[in-house]
Amino acid sequence: MTINGWLQIAVLFTAVVLAAVPLGAFMAKVYAGKRNVLTPFLAPVEKGFYALAGVDPAREQSWRSYALAMLMFNAAGFALLYAILRLQGVLPLNPQGFSGVAPDLAFNTAVSFVTNTNWQAYGGETTMSHFSQMAGLTVHNFLSAATGLALAMALVRGFARSKAPTVGNFWVDMTRSTLYILLPLALVTAVVLVALGVPQTLVASVGATTLEGAKQTIAIGPVASQVAIKQLGTNGGGFFNVNAAHPFENPTALTNFVEIWQMLVISVATVFAFGRLVGDNRQGRALIAVMGILLLAGVAITYAAEAAGTPMLHDAGLNLADGNMEGKEVRFGLALSALFAAVTTGLSCGAVNAMHASFTPIGGLVPMFLIQLGEILPGGVGSGLYGILIMAIIAVFVAGLMVGRTPEYLGKKIEAKEVKMAMLAVLILPTVILGFSAVAAVLPQALAGLSSAGPHGLSEILYAYSSATGNNGSAFAGLSANSVWYNTTLGFAMLLGRFAYIVPMLAIAGSLAAKTRLESSTGTFPTHGPLFIGLLVGVILILGGLQFFPALALGPIAEQVLMLAGKTF
Repeated sequence: MTINGWLQIAVLFTAVVLAAVPLGAFMAKVYAGKRNVLTPFLAPVEKGFYALAGVDPAREQSWRSYALAMLMFNAAGFALLYAILRLQGVLPLNPQGFSGVAPDLAFNTAVSFVTNTNWQAYGGETTMSHFSQMAGLTVHNFLSAATGLALAMALVRGFARSKAPTVGNFWVDMTRSTLYILLPLALVTAVVLVALGVPQTLVASVGATTLEGAKQTIAIGPVASQVAIKQLGTNGGGFFNVNAAHPFENPTALTNFVEIWQMLVISVATVFAFGRLVGDNRQGRALIAVMGILLLAGVAITYAAEAAGTPMLHDAGLNLADGNMEGKEVRFGLALSALFAAVTTGLSCGAVNAMHASFTPIGGLVPMFLIQLGEILPGGVGSGLYGILIMAIIAVFVAGLMVGRTPEYLGKKIEAKEVKMAMLAVLILPTVILGFSAVAAVLPQALAGLSSAGPHGLSEILYAYSSATGNNGSAFAGLSANSVWYNTTLGFAMLLGRFAYIVPMLAIAGSLAAKTRLESSTGTFPTHGPLFIGLLVGVILILGGLQFFPALALGPIAEQVLMLAGKTF
């Protein structure tokens, strides 16, 4: 580790916070329906969309109606995207002449992009036409991110309202998320990426002659527009197979900085918007503190592990100064590779600029563990906020048990129904991750996809199901996931990780909105100070650690011990 490396990390986080604070204030105005800087330009467009769709923006929905609208919208999106992929060979903008995508891969990919996972069991430049990339994948990069933001706002209204039968209007929230937040930011940052060297063209490829005289065909396409929204929307699905390690997706250290900033800015801003919408900015800052503590710890551990390298390289007299550079881009170095890995998994983004399977065992454990904590550091766009609020509900329940009082959070009493729904939501991840991983670890057709034996092979399986269920989408690398078994089971893991979590969360939103919002008293447990921050950090670590520690002990932890003894896989 170096001072220069830590300075780069510090500058990045500072840039995120400086942008997220005003963006959070803007988002709070958007979701409250107040006039903002874009209202003169976009309000007529917004009204036009409502008129075309037959939506009354003043008519709000109960949590059940909100959930039904969300599920139907996403089901329709899945069907349309599946059709585009299967019919790719006869659709326009296919200069590569690609045929339709196989049924199991089309199912996996359609589920992946609808659930904001963007798991890719294919090489983008060798599988997807420009039409599929733009009309299929990029569109869902916007819609899945907008769905996350809409759902977060429904839960925020549950806390902010008093004796209310509704939690908002799904169609209004989706429209505003896309029109006022995602589209403007994507447009501006796409132009920035083009200026920094990311291609944006409908040409399929260009020819090149190497220094040795060999001929090469280099794939290009509408890259910048997809990279912009895949980073901003914490989608992560790359235009190219190697994602943000590809020099056309991420040409320089400056684009790397911009793309990490893009991943973080909306998720962090959403938490600041939460503080404004509930009328107490301290609540947002407390959640940001929890996210920051755990994310910085993840960055530090990953950076330290990669900087230390491996005993075998040290014994050979190699890599003494540079640490473990295997699987990393020399353009970015250890610091920004470790930062990218921790950020993309602390979020639910899944974009990668280094291969996580090439990290040291502890360096690879951290990204996996950050996903298993629930993708809340700061999590996906919208999903990170409602995920950490579920954890906050459990934390105040624990605090209430400790002092013998009915737990309260933001003026709402947390009772049996909310706690049951919160526990139902958080148990989805370990049930699906560990259940599918256990079956895959003994099934011949699943084991056939492994590239490594021993604990590293187990890590490949565990990471795949963690990434799918956590709606992250990054791959450990090494696992041949484009098979009927993995395409199908990972697809179902994504569906459960997204929608089986959302429904109980919306039930909590509806229950809280119907309650009277109480004023704080001398007996109210403060949820904005250091004590609550420490309690919430502990709850997150205990829930994650106790559930996944046995599996991690057999995978990356065992591999670390064996690596120190000179054994590799």
